[in-house]
Amino acid sequence: MARGKRESPKWIEVSNSDTHRESLGPGQDYHDLGSSYPDAPVPRIVGDTVIRRAELQDLTGISEIMNWVSEGDIVIVKMGKIINNDLELNVAVNKIQRFVEDDISGEVLRLGEKRLLLLPSSFSSTTSR
Repeated sequence: MARGKRESPKWIEVSNSDTHRESLGPGQDYHDLGSSYPDAPVPRIVGDTVIRRAELQDLTGISEIMNWVSEGDIVIVKMGKIINNDLELNVAVNKIQRFVEDDISGEVLRLGEKRLLLLPSSFSSTTSR
């Protein structure tokens, strides 16, 4: 980009498909855009990274989490209701760990008691010196 020239902002068109949701009013202090637009069309470019949040309620959410990590996204997984069922929790963590570490050579890190950080192979939790 030449000095003095400015590119115009890139706009993302987002339509609201939830007609039952209350409209956002001016002067509101907080807008939860994640709940208003859960599938916003975010354009991807080569080399970009998306950090996703997920709450795992049961085993059905694992495939979406694995898709995100395989696409190169960083995922923070909060263990929801699944944390109350030891068997399901162990199955979920083992399945995620085998996929991330063995299949795509990424890393799974524990964040406290209820969260996991999933790093794709393009990221590392250690720095080389």
